[in-house]
Amino acid sequence: MFRNHLELVQKIAACQHQCNHCFKSCLEEDQVKMMVDCIKLDRECSDICALTLQMVASESYFAKDMVLLCINACQKCAQECEKHDNDHCRECAAACRECEEACRKLYMCE
Repeated sequence: MFRNHLELVQKIAACQHQCNHCFKSCLEEDQVKMMVDCIKLDRECSDICALTLQMVASESYFAKDMVLLCINACQKCAQECEKHDNDHCRECAAACRECEEACRKLYMCE
């Protein structure tokens, strides 16, 4: 089902990495209380990306369901990150949008 989808795997892994970076960077912000929603969504999106990678790699019966969840998580995380002017938030939003697009492209082709 998901064989030979190297681009998808790369986009999901990049998104996971950027979400973790954003999460850690948000914790170092002076106004960390303003970043609570961003921090939560970064963590959740990263976790969902990690599980999606595992499901896709193992060709799980639930991989397609996880890809749909990953699309939703990336969309919500990007929307939150786009509210902030920090470089790490902008980079995370961009990675989330790229992951979302790659997941949608795959899902529409399957």
